[in-house]
Amino acid sequence: MGFFERFLSVWVGLCIVAGILLGSLLPGVFSLLASFEYANVNLLVALLIWAMVYPMMVSVDFASLKGIHNRPKGLIITVVVNWLIKPFTMAALGVLFFRYVFSGFIPTEDASQYIAGLILLGAAPCTAMVFVWSQLTKGDPNYTLVQVSLNDVIMVFAFAPIVALLLGVTDIAIPWSTLILSVVLYVIVPLAAGILTRVMLLKGGDAAAVDRFTGSVKPFSVLGLLATVVLLFGFQGRVILENPMLIGLIAIPILVQSYGIFAIAYGAAFAWKVPHRIAAPCALIGTSNFFELAVAVAIGLYGLNSGAALVTVVGVLVEVPVMLSLVAFANRTRERFESQAAAGSPAAAE
Repeated sequence: MGFFERFLSVWVGLCIVAGILLGSLLPGVFSLLASFEYANVNLLVALLIWAMVYPMMVSVDFASLKGIHNRPKGLIITVVVNWLIKPFTMAALGVLFFRYVFSGFIPTEDASQYIAGLILLGAAPCTAMVFVWSQLTKGDPNYTLVQVSLNDVIMVFAFAPIVALLLGVTDIAIPWSTLILSVVLYVIVPLAAGILTRVMLLKGGDAAAVDRFTGSVKPFSVLGLLATVVLLFGFQGRVILENPMLIGLIAIPILVQSYGIFAIAYGAAFAWKVPHRIAAPCALIGTSNFFELAVAVAIGLYGLNSGAALVTVVGVLVEVPVMLSLVAFANRTRERFESQAAAGSPAAAE
């Protein structure tokens, strides 16, 4: 890793501060940038995420996808953690913190709104940014694509029933435009571009051309991440400065959930001797959130200025620093993880 990548957490911290200050000093500019959206998907942020995702998509080898069903452990962990554990632990943490722990700091009537926002985050695992986290942990691009694709298919059918069950409402209007547009922008378009690029690079018969190309564009991927951080915190700069205590309170259960879910998934992968290149993305998918979907549903159910919508926005702000800390932890534990995986029999290894 070069100097720039080695101190990525420092640059992200500086970008967070820059975003908050710029959002406070230049609210008109960030309001204009925030207006460039369709179906609750900011097109500028989508473009930056596309730039981050694209290099990994170039590395996807379709010839290797056909054998992934013979390596089910990572997929099983992803499904169980994302859909049988995460939504329910998030709901439990919401009740614990906002009904009891924080009862003296927030109005009682607002507690239900904050709990609802947490539930919406917990029921919407990541679609796009996991490709970035996978790339930063040297994850298997083929396996990550399958994990995300399976997750998206399950989300289409499971999101509404789980949210309806936990919120106690009977009519959840799924913002299909948000869901479909996000999948198209974050998965289909960069995947198509990656396939085309890969085919062109391999025409000359030089297999190393793909590695050279992805290495050359990786710095732009990191720059896209930093620019995204500035925008996300810039959009909410005023909210953060005007309500720092409330933002901090909301962030606590999200932090507990994020690190807890990662520990469950990563620990399960370690115990099951799953290789690190599969285990790291597997754990990071559940830890990260599909915030566009969560924000859209919160606004649709409770309104733009609701506590539920605020919680989903705080989820966006917390995500990048948390995920980078987990990426750093995953990278530091790679050797021990791979030693554990190697200790398993060849038949059991992923």
